[in-house]
Amino acid sequence: MLKHPVAGRVKTRLGHEIGMVGAAWWFRHQTARLLRRLEDPRWRLILAVTPDREGLMSRAWPAHLPRVPQGPGDLGARMGRLLRGLPPGPVCIVGGDIPRLDKTHATRAFAALGDHEAVFGPAEDGGFWLVGMKRVAPPPATLFRGVRWSTCHALADSMASLPGCRIALCDRLRDVDSAADLRG
Repeated sequence: MLKHPVAGRVKTRLGHEIGMVGAAWWFRHQTARLLRRLEDPRWRLILAVTPDREGLMSRAWPAHLPRVPQGPGDLGARMGRLLRGLPPGPVCIVGGDIPRLDKTHATRAFAALGDHEAVFGPAEDGGFWLVGMKRVAPPPATLFRGVRWSTCHALADSMASLPGCRIALCDRLRDVDSAADLRG
């Protein structure tokens, strides 16, 4: 899931510390590196972009990668729409702001879906950098309901929104929200 890298609209918490232009520059280059690291014939990379129109037409990302709009709503609504709307089969969703994410992390997440309905990649701050689902059946209607986004409760709330599902946790990674995260 990617935001069009425009100063003042992407990584704004980071931007308050290093400047909005610097935050947008960092995100654009971080995303380019991430996409190069994640391309692999074992899976298909699809860019879920926002804002929809700008993201679909953006030259910030490789032209050969397919794009779908994220649509309206909070993060949970947008991720839920992706998990319900993509073709059946395993799907893992990640953001563009995870500097250490590579193919081995994605491989372990997909492997966890072999005997679990869902997988999360915990983040250092109590959120998560990855959510994946096996998707042999539609995700439950409760998915991401009541999640306190951008808090230390986001992972626990998200897991609680999947009652009765077997959930795996994969690697703990750091996403970037602040200047301190860039150094960590």
